[in-house]
Amino acid sequence: MSSPSHRRLPSAILLWPPLARFAAGERRLASWAAREGGATLAVYEFARFVIKQGWACLFGALMLALLFLTHLFYPQDAALARYDFLFFGALAIQAGMLAFRLETWDEAKVILAFHVVGTAMEIFKTSVGSWIYPEPSVFRIGGVPLFSGFLYAAVGSYLARVWRLFDFRFTRHPPVWAVSLLAVAIYANFFAHHYLQDVRVLLFAAAAVLFARTWVHYRIWRRHRSMPLLLGLALVATFIWIAENIGTFSRAWIYPHQAGVWTFVSWQKLGAWFLLMLISYALVARVQGVRPAVAEQRANTSPNVAASLRKRRADNRASVVSKR
Repeated sequence: MSSPSHRRLPSAILLWPPLARFAAGERRLASWAAREGGATLAVYEFARFVIKQGWACLFGALMLALLFLTHLFYPQDAALARYDFLFFGALAIQAGMLAFRLETWDEAKVILAFHVVGTAMEIFKTSVGSWIYPEPSVFRIGGVPLFSGFLYAAVGSYLARVWRLFDFRFTRHPPVWAVSLLAVAIYANFFAHHYLQDVRVLLFAAAAVLFARTWVHYRIWRRHRSMPLLLGLALVATFIWIAENIGTFSRAWIYPHQAGVWTFVSWQKLGAWFLLMLISYALVARVQGVRPAVAEQRANTSPNVAASLRKRRADNRASVVSKR
């Protein structure tokens, strides 16, 4: 199980005085909710969960806002095409998140990797007519405007940020190499199923086998809560499907059946998003590391290792006393 060292970076709250004042008020609210307990504490923790989720979605939320607002208000006769404006807007959002330390460089690596993976798939999928980008643009590769890669990057950004903000820990997580192999198979099938047998049913089965016993432990406030990882991934895929409906409604891209009149994206796309998200999950797991839950970490520590650690601590204390 991969467990690279985790470097705690300064929170954006320490960098922005307005946020520091907000944090001080939030600590007072938290103390009051803890004293009240019961329903008050439950409501506070739920609100904290929603706010942290929204903060993790920051990149994607800003991109969706750009798609929707430019659909409503962007002038049709503008010198800069709408898609090109979206491309520059996405670049500005990404640069701003790094400049203000809202995103770590490790997270940026995941986003860049998923950006490249997504753009390559977009080029192929548009070439076979799976979906189209109906508006003109200068900054594009084939039929794919360059802003589209940032939509995939938004998924990577969310997973990387939520992993850090909720301090993810896991029990019975499969080896990262196995998850990576599944991700490679999923990506290959997105291309191959146009020419060979579609094996996504087998990919769903493989994901179920790998993660059937895996629980993710996430910290909303003071302690970790738990849920089956497969359930969490399915919920995220559902929210991505909702976001895709907003994207197609704004005609950022459309499926063939939406060319005349907009209709909802097929529910079958939920499965595609679930599989695509596993690719991003594999990338994040390799960069962030899979940290075991405390109970599992203790269980995996052999008696000899534990005794060695206790002896080392005792020797250190004895050394400090003798120096005095």
